[in-house]
Amino acid sequence: MNASFTAPHPRNLLGRCTLVGAGPGDPELLTLKAARAIARATLLLVDDLVSDEIVALAAPGARVIHVGKRGGCRSTAQSFIEKLMIQAVREGEQVVRLKGGDPFIFGRGGEELEHLRAAGIEVEVINGITAGLAAATALGVPLTHRDHAHGVVFVTGHAKPGGNSPDWRALAQTCHTARLTLVIYMGVQTAAQIQAELLAGLPACTPVALVQHATLAQQRHALCKLQHLHSTLEREGLGSPAVIVVGEVLQGLLALAEAAPHSAAEVAADLAADAPARLSRAA
Repeated sequence: MNASFTAPHPRNLLGRCTLVGAGPGDPELLTLKAARAIARATLLLVDDLVSDEIVALAAPGARVIHVGKRGGCRSTAQSFIEKLMIQAVREGEQVVRLKGGDPFIFGRGGEELEHLRAAGIEVEVINGITAGLAAATALGVPLTHRDHAHGVVFVTGHAKPGGNSPDWRALAQTCHTARLTLVIYMGVQTAAQIQAELLAGLPACTPVALVQHATLAQQRHALCKLQHLHSTLEREGLGSPAVIVVGEVLQGLLALAEAAPHSAAEVAADLAADAPARLSRAA
């Protein structure tokens, strides 16, 4: 699904800006529209988590600037990126702001859209598969299920500097009462706190999946109960970028892992290998 936004005061500009979601990493999960936008760009501003294979789709003469933007790591200032996009469009560049996952799900796409529109620049947004969906699908698990989860909540574990962290206790109680799956982005560094506060509203035995580098060849994952979330991260050596999925949709996979760990690992590996095909069929 794509969205076009027209500036409130139109101007005759030669340049153009497109916010493109690169998906979770596997280049085969990139949309056709995203691939076309990348190919026609003259300037690409690329986030840290976009794979080299996707950047390689750019035209040979295109300029590529890597701007970082990875939770908890040093990166180019957001204000500088926005100024650079505006300047490049006014100079006639075909600008693509290439983001991991989807621009409008923890991708700062909303902030960039506001600044571009305020400068009188037309913006197109091309969606990508978000990492939370890709991580669950890679394990063969849905985020919603009529018997286990009536909805899904996407939330970040990495608050804006100076901002407030999510109210984990309230989220836990809501997810438990409403039977929702909780998907946490950028939560590795604060996993101990997240676990402690979620336990105030969710049972200790609630299933959890930890997925690092979803859809990529180096994907790793672990399954556990909520009470062991932090210790499992440490024991398995899982780090960023990782997604944490919490909810009863994982019950079957967790039960399989506990009953036959080696068989479960083989099953999960097979599911991960087939994840791009399942995501393509769902798109």
